[in-house]
Amino acid sequence: MKPTPHGPSCLGSFNTLAQSGTDKMAIIQGNGSDLANAKALQGRSKRKLISQSLMLSMVDSCMKYGTPEMKKAYWNTYHCQNRIITANGRIYGKYCKNRHCTLCCANRKADIINRYLPVISQWPEPYFVTLTIKAVPHRRLRDVMQNITEEFRQIVETYRKRHQRGKGQKLMGIRSLESNFNPQWRTYNPHFHVIVANKEMADILVKEWFERSNPGWTYRKAQKAERVYDNQRAIIEVVKYGSKIFTEPDVNKKAQAKGKEVMYVKALSNIFAAMKGLRIFDRFGFNLPKAEVKRQDARVVTDYQDWHYDMAKYDWINDKGERLSDYTPGASLLWLLGERVDVQLE
Repeated sequence: MKPTPHGPSCLGSFNTLAQSGTDKMAIIQGNGSDLANAKALQGRSKRKLISQSLMLSMVDSCMKYGTPEMKKAYWNTYHCQNRIITANGRIYGKYCKNRHCTLCCANRKADIINRYLPVISQWPEPYFVTLTIKAVPHRRLRDVMQNITEEFRQIVETYRKRHQRGKGQKLMGIRSLESNFNPQWRTYNPHFHVIVANKEMADILVKEWFERSNPGWTYRKAQKAERVYDNQRAIIEVVKYGSKIFTEPDVNKKAQAKGKEVMYVKALSNIFAAMKGLRIFDRFGFNLPKAEVKRQDARVVTDYQDWHYDMAKYDWINDKGERLSDYTPGASLLWLLGERVDVQLE
């Protein structure tokens, strides 16, 4: 039986099948995750709880406002990592790969950091740039995201061609597309977070962004360019992937909002729908060093444990009733997931 890989091969996947009698074996692929890393395992449990709770609310919202395609995607994320196996001190599971999945996003973030941090660390003075526009209602969000993505591409292309003609430097960096939701005004703020190689590139981006925007759509003071002193922290900021799950009810009082955040389900669904088909994270002006592609051969294991996620216990449970991570969520998180969910505001 030829296994079908699910999720990043570096994380591992599996298939199980019956052997003779009642014996079972599993076909695993990839490296899996370290079972001995208790901190990472508890983090996985926390993300699974948040993701599954969020997807239940998303599916409920889809019943009234969504499409069958969205509903299917949310259910796929709900079931992401529902079943995992452990063998030889490693964890193997199947991933949904959806951008609204907290488990899969964490894997993507780790992969991006591992691949891009060595490159950015070689830049002598990297700059972190934020490019924003005027907030818009949800009905305009997708069109605006498409427009600003194309505008950013054109800026990069213009300077690439100038560089080829010997008339200046090309732009070089990484960027991510995000959107925040303002519950007071019921508007969305699509924006880019960018890391470029030096101050000159940062100044060019801010200048071009402002000059190319229609009057009244951008504010010069809202565009930020700051020297990066912590490369890893800057990359983490760039690869947050899309939108915060919890939002402050009053965005002007963030310092006083701790513990008062709300999960605006319909607004999140609008953001995910607007981003569909768009490249959320991208690089420009450089290529990554070619990495050696290691073939992930499938292996058969017979000595393994099967675990299934039990939302009521916040953990994966085996057939003996044992817990995998021993994760216990804090009261504040349970309160947020249970009592601070708004399914109407958009």
